[in-house]
Amino acid sequence: MPRPILATIHIEALRHNLARMRSAAPDARVWAVVKANAYGHGIERVYEALRGADGFALLDLQEAERVRALGWRGPILLLEGAFEPRDLELCSRLSLWHTVHCDEQIDWLAAHKTQVPHRVFLKLNSGMNRLGFTPQRFRAAWARLDALPQVQEISFMTHFSDADGARGIAHQVRAFDEATRDLPGERSLSNSAAALRHAGDAHARGDWIRPGIAVYGSAPDFPQHDIAHWGLQPTMTLASRILAVQQLQPGDTVGYGSSFVAEEPMRIGVIACGYADGYPRHCGTGTPVLVDGVRTRLVGRVSMDMSAVDLAPVPQAGFGTPVTLWGRADNGTVLAIDEIAASAGTLGYELMCALAPRVPVVVD
Repeated sequence: MPRPILATIHIEALRHNLARMRSAAPDARVWAVVKANAYGHGIERVYEALRGADGFALLDLQEAERVRALGWRGPILLLEGAFEPRDLELCSRLSLWHTVHCDEQIDWLAAHKTQVPHRVFLKLNSGMNRLGFTPQRFRAAWARLDALPQVQEISFMTHFSDADGARGIAHQVRAFDEATRDLPGERSLSNSAAALRHAGDAHARGDWIRPGIAVYGSAPDFPQHDIAHWGLQPTMTLASRILAVQQLQPGDTVGYGSSFVAEEPMRIGVIACGYADGYPRHCGTGTPVLVDGVRTRLVGRVSMDMSAVDLAPVPQAGFGTPVTLWGRADNGTVLAIDEIAASAGTLGYELMCALAPRVPVVVD
């Protein structure tokens, strides 16, 4: 019998979330962002659910090959572009669109021998200060690209640093508008947070939106808003079962370091899930858990293979009772991955991507 832990990918939830993002930007086309192996969900697992997008956006050339191998003939965008000159050969062979964010990538294109000109997205550093040409150098980069016979069409993109927060996107939209004024080409600006929080600003959305985390059932601005507020559904459930039950007396401790001390008699359940499964070690006592669909709490430290939960709210629970670490329980109760991430001081992105290879995955 396999160890009782399982991750389930919810195909209908992925379809729902993609449709929700399209409804947030009805006049724009949608990139389904599948970088990091579809945020830990698996490209091959999510493909059927996300093929309703207008294109796939990712980082890795091998992932682009996988998307093509699945039968996708539409646009694929490399969000960070080529990493070395020979990458352009694969871009030609696979008909990949790619980002240009530095002079070196323009140099590579100028030296690239191809019979089929490339479609590129010229990236502006509008304030994120990560990738892209500064506003002062942007038009010179465009002029270089526009003069190359290797380039067929130039589109424009930027990335927002504060779409999920109080600072917002207005300052970066102004920088983008000024840098691209009167230049021909499609625009791509909005990530998940911008598309949802600034849905009324069609100008800021541009021609393409790039939703990532929202498609995978995580709220881009948690805890200000949760997935229910945005009409999103969890796309991954991590579930386990109770391996053992312990009866504690006042003063008894739980786990390494004795960080939890019982103040009264209580029952705890030991579950088959630990940090070697991708569950965050930094989650402490009080982190929410669903036992038999009932909300309770983690107690003590997460260890490599096991964790402990308080069974007071579920007195009927015992050996073999199902436990939901995040996602949707059998009774329909949802425990958003964002809550677990917040307890660990991180984001839902990291938990999805950190799911360990030893955890079996099935598609629902």
